[in-house]
Amino acid sequence: MKTSGGQKILDGLDDVIAWTNGDENAARIINWQAPTSVDVRVIRQKMGMTQRQFAARFGLKLDSLRNWEQDKRVPETSARVLLTVIDLEPEAVKRALKIG
Repeated sequence: MKTSGGQKILDGLDDVIAWTNGDENAARIINWQAPTSVDVRVIRQKMGMTQRQFAARFGLKLDSLRNWEQDKRVPETSARVLLTVIDLEPEAVKRALKIG
């Protein structure tokens, strides 16, 4: 018996197959919003890293990280998404970036 999560995956694959076969209405549109804010300092501290270590590990500019933590600047949308994934699924980010 398929789980609801498994069924969602299969339904999504069916949509992809239909879409690749020319059915433009097959793809489901998901209305997703990027986080409007992230607490960069809390995320970094939760990982037990210095600013320098965190920036180097995840390919961020050290100056940008410092500005975000001091509320001088707000991370761009893509950075907020990355930081959210780092916060919730750090191992996935490490695997994706091939970090040991």
